[in-house]
Amino acid sequence: MENSSPTSAAPSRTLATPPRVARKDDTVPSPTLIDVKGLDFYYGAKQALFDINIAIPDRRVTAFIGPSGCGKSTLLRCLNRMNDLIDGTAVKRGEIKIRDIDIYGPAVDPIELRKRVGMVFQKSNPFPKSIYENIIYGLRIQGVKSKTKLDEVVEKSLRGAALWDEVKDRLHESGLGLSGGQQQRLCIARTIAVEPEVILMDEPCSALDPIATAKVEELIHELKKQFTIIIVTHSMQQAARCSDRTAFFYMGKLIEFDETHNIFMNPKNAQTEAYVSGRFG
Repeated sequence: MENSSPTSAAPSRTLATPPRVARKDDTVPSPTLIDVKGLDFYYGAKQALFDINIAIPDRRVTAFIGPSGCGKSTLLRCLNRMNDLIDGTAVKRGEIKIRDIDIYGPAVDPIELRKRVGMVFQKSNPFPKSIYENIIYGLRIQGVKSKTKLDEVVEKSLRGAALWDEVKDRLHESGLGLSGGQQQRLCIARTIAVEPEVILMDEPCSALDPIATAKVEELIHELKKQFTIIIVTHSMQQAARCSDRTAFFYMGKLIEFDETHNIFMNPKNAQTEAYVSGRFG
């Protein structure tokens, strides 16, 4: 399947978000939200992903692990079509469906898709604006003008990112004045302000100290009650602490995908066992 240009047809079909009900019991089976089947992805002539098949559960944390260059971040960026922004990239075979909608189909607007599938990057990237303006940026683009509504979203989002108590008296100060860990949580607050269904996190703690990392990991645990979270991490300890399911990638291929406990304690594949035990990578 070649990467196609979007048309103006009803992008709202992309993700029909159900009413949000916080899930409290991790033992209850979770339905599949994102279904990747037979995916081959290319950077120009170079194939980066080979026949990826993975079903990502709703409102759970899924970790992608593997050595550098194994394809985990590439797959992550396929899920909200961020790779479209790179010339020469293409999905040449396979499909990615979110709630049974093919996100590479001609009726899907990638800009609308990215509102529903938010992303938190490796390096925190607050805008050079106030904390308040950082949070409401996406809402202003959507045309929201009500100050009451904007104020409500700012407080709700900052509380959701466990940052409200730290910044509530400095909302109109620059977001760039926050610490590194606070900036990353600000970016998470900015992401959840537009109420996505999925949050993609590309090594969100790699630049943070252990204390800030612990706060982000605690936040991830809370956020999964309402959001589906996919995290790329080089830290196997972080994957073990944060995720419900873990996918191990090697050289563009999905080697094993299972409950996180099984991946780390009883992997079925010898390559997985060698990687999680530290014998390579």
